[in-house]
Amino acid sequence: MKVVLIGATGHIGSYLVPRLVEAGHSVTAVTRGKSSPYFSHPAWRGVKQLPLEREALERRGEFGKAIANEGADVVIDLICFTRESAAQLVEALEGRIQHFISCGSIWVHGPSLVVPTTENEPRAPIGEYGEGKAQIEEYLLEKARRDNFPATIIHPGHIVGPGWNPLNPQGHFNNAVWRTIKKGEKLLLPNLGLETLNHVHADDLAQIFMLSIENYSQSLGESFHATAERAVTLRGFAEWSYRYFGHEPNLGYLPVEELADSLSDEDAFFVRDHLYRSPNCSIEKAKRLLNYAPRYTTYQAIEEALIALEAKGEI
Repeated sequence: MKVVLIGATGHIGSYLVPRLVEAGHSVTAVTRGKSSPYFSHPAWRGVKQLPLEREALERRGEFGKAIANEGADVVIDLICFTRESAAQLVEALEGRIQHFISCGSIWVHGPSLVVPTTENEPRAPIGEYGEGKAQIEEYLLEKARRDNFPATIIHPGHIVGPGWNPLNPQGHFNNAVWRTIKKGEKLLLPNLGLETLNHVHADDLAQIFMLSIENYSQSLGESFHATAERAVTLRGFAEWSYRYFGHEPNLGYLPVEELADSLSDEDAFFVRDHLYRSPNCSIEKAKRLLNYAPRYTTYQAIEEALIALEAKGEI
């Protein structure tokens, strides 16, 4: 099949493009033409590159038409953030494609209330990003129900893997935390460290996008969580991290707002962003309908990322 992948050189696309090519699909990689994949792979030599400035084209009402003109069987959109953006694309593709797969986020749920959270829980997102993803999901599922538009939504957890900074046990992305742990120095955690994080390796995300294509009839009109098998607490994550670097845990605890006040504005934002949600999502639906089987546990995924950071001298 011919697959158009929007956002092809990012976290997910770097792993998904090789999988698509190796499965025999013809791939068009849509990017802004300003970035490269996170790692090289010979499969990229057979990929058509289509540089498009999405925001500029959307303002002129031309982005959806540009994608539709590629004549794809499958369109995968990894970088859609508003209902309006999704609608422009869907309206151009309606009646012209076999499958449309959109990348959502577990942020559609807002704070976890019953865990593990299933896809059937009512949506209560907080923040512009989660609200936007929830509106996209609602729109696509309604289009699927009402108009038989062939939509599937994949909701990733905290994406991790070599090539970018992993979400750390304090709940942000500053690599100073890893340096503290590596030295065996004391790390402060918020509250009692029992809030949760729900990582996923980017290659496991690539796996579930492939499975959505392969299990077409099971994935149409559905949304799926895509995370590691189990969420982790901040405390469990921190203790594993110390032992990974050969130390016994050296932890202290502060109320979350006291800890946030001691951090930079950016780090404090991410601490609140992650801890106030404390995601813990079920992947049983994806396992049942798509045969999703994450290759990586959270700690295996983090280990790959840490090895890459050490090799670059960043921790």
